Amino acid sequence: MLNEEIRAAEAADIPAVRAVTEAAYHPYIARIGVVPAPMEADHAANVAAGKVFVAPGPGAHPVIGLVVLEVFDDHLFLDSIAVHPDVHGRGVGRRLLEFVDTRARTLRLPEIRLYTNAMMWENQKIYPRFGYEVVERRIDGPYDRFHYRKRLV
Repeated sequence: MLNEEIRAAEAADIPAVRAVTEAAYHPYIARIGVVPAPMEADHAANVAAGKVFVAPGPGAHPVIGLVVLEVFDDHLFLDSIAVHPDVHGRGVGRRLLEFVDTRARTLRLPEIRLYTNAMMWENQKIYPRFGYEVVERRIDGPYDRFHYRKRLV
C-alpha cells in the first residue's frame, strides 16, 4: 500500500470506519477506565467534513486503517489513527503516519500535533520513532494525555 492508496473516506466507508475505530480502541477501555474519545466521535460528520482518510483492505476488511485529520492555520492535527488489529505489524500504521506527513507538507503546514492517553504506553514508544516530541502532559476532562508535535522543516 502506497500513500496514493490512502484516500478520503466516503459515506459508504462510515460503517468500516466505525468498525476499525471500535476494534482498535476497545481494548483500552479497561486500561484507561473510560471510553477512548475516538470511539465516541461522530464518524459520519467527520467523513462528511473531509477529515477521514482510509487505507483500503482486501476482502473481509474494506478498510484496514484510518486517520482523522483537522487542518488549522499553523498545524495539522492528527485527531485519531486506527489500525485494525487483524493487520497489526504489517506497516499500516507507518504508512498512515507517512501519509499524514505528506498531507501536512502538501498543505504547507509547519507541524503536526497529536495527543495520546497516558495509559496508552505503546503510543509513547511509537510516536518518538516517527519524529514526534512530547510538548506537555495535560488533563483534559477525564483524559490524562501526552501532547506531541512534529516539526516539518
